[in-house]
Amino acid sequence: MKHREPPKLPCKIETEQDKLSNLPAHVIDQILSQLPIKDAVRTSILSRKWRYKWATIPHLVFDNLCVSVSSQDQILVRNKLVNVVDHVLILHNGPIFKFKLSHQDLLGVTDIDRWILHISRSSIKEFVLEIWKGQRYKVPSSLFCCRELIHLELFNCLLKPPTTFKGFRNLKSLDLQHITLAQNVFENLISTCPMLERLTIMNFDGFSHLNIDAPNLQFFDIGGVFDDVSFENTFNLALVSIGLYVNVKKDQTLALGSSSKLLRFFIHLPHIRRLEIQSYFLKYLAIGNVPSRLPRPCADLNYVSIRINFNDSKESLAVLCLLRSCPNLQELEMLARPEETCTGTLTDFWIGDHWSSMFPQLRVVKIAGISGIRSELDFINFLLSNSPVLERVTVKPASVDGGWDLMKELLRFRRASTRAEIIYSDP
Repeated sequence: MKHREPPKLPCKIETEQDKLSNLPAHVIDQILSQLPIKDAVRTSILSRKWRYKWATIPHLVFDNLCVSVSSQDQILVRNKLVNVVDHVLILHNGPIFKFKLSHQDLLGVTDIDRWILHISRSSIKEFVLEIWKGQRYKVPSSLFCCRELIHLELFNCLLKPPTTFKGFRNLKSLDLQHITLAQNVFENLISTCPMLERLTIMNFDGFSHLNIDAPNLQFFDIGGVFDDVSFENTFNLALVSIGLYVNVKKDQTLALGSSSKLLRFFIHLPHIRRLEIQSYFLKYLAIGNVPSRLPRPCADLNYVSIRINFNDSKESLAVLCLLRSCPNLQELEMLARPEETCTGTLTDFWIGDHWSSMFPQLRVVKIAGISGIRSELDFINFLLSNSPVLERVTVKPASVDGGWDLMKELLRFRRASTRAEIIYSDP
């Protein structure tokens, strides 16, 4: 009599493969989207269902994780990177919504021109290109054909759009860093992106006048060397951070009869909520006749960060004007410029009740980089005396020298708020 053999149980590997094969398509897509492109390609070996599934993922990111070469030979690494990108783009099947190219050994090679031309034929919505080495990479004209772009991010690039360029009509976020473009190109680029909501510009050249015309702009972050900045049709702008990286020329600061830069700056910012004045930009705002307060208060402004030379009377006037014009200010950060803290002495500016300034909403104050000179202490005393709901003042000096004397001086000041505490933070 023939004995029947018991049925064989599937091995563990086969079971795991079946589980992977039976995953819903949207789950597979989600898994692939979270993997580095190198690992996404390797999933082809998992099962027949996974084979070349990676070739349909719409988000392609080529960064330091996509090339696993231990060699220090940069040419070898770059060649490997070029081969990887070429391989993926040749086998890719479907739309490409995001393309990011950012590798530490990436140069502005001509291969990038080919890749941009390739993706310009797709429905690309997010494009990020970061050239970490070498000269500025001139962006090819094919990039300006990507009319469906929503986010554009460029690092170490030269922009020269073709004369037929009519703007990115759907662009909402623009990030340009270490960039070169002409004055007219910059202004045309901003004004022909009507949906633009976020604008970041850092370390630029080729233009020096920042004329911002963007009706939907909500976030503006800029740092660099420029002569002037002005806003037009920016009534939705809420978050502004500006850093001027070089000191203002002496002949500009002496322009006593000129119109106020401070007034001009705020006239088209009625709904600003957060403001950061970095580097030497306060000195720029102090040019001209500084008013005692702005004609229209910044009612929505609740956070202000300012880098200041406490011994500069013009800068102090600009700060006072701004603070008087922020009735709902809740948080204030003051950063002393260390190279200027001891260039003279401004006395009695913040002393006395003749300023008649009150901060009914101010709750948190942070002051950093001070050395304990009289003008700095007078300012702290001024805030403590005029902030009835103040909860916390954090003071961080520039050095440990004289720290104990500074603390003793701070504890002597009268406080309008019974809940206000002074916190001394080590440098």
